[in-house]
Amino acid sequence: MEVFEGDARNILCEVVDKHHASLLVVGSHGHGAIKRAVIGSVSDYCAHHAHCSVMIVKKPKIKL
Repeated sequence: MEVFEGDARNILCEVVDKHHASLLVVGSHGHGAIKRAVIGSVSDYCAHHAHCSVMIVKKPKIKL
């Protein structure tokens, strides 16, 4: 197990390179476009900067 400190966006992309990963799986909080534009999105950043395929898993919708 490894523990890293820092900005999650950069750390995830660095670890992908370090371990020569072929797939990175990240979760999505499901924030709207405005909030995502203001604070940024780790999953969006990784999708554009990671040197491997990125799977973004969304939180399932709760049906009542």
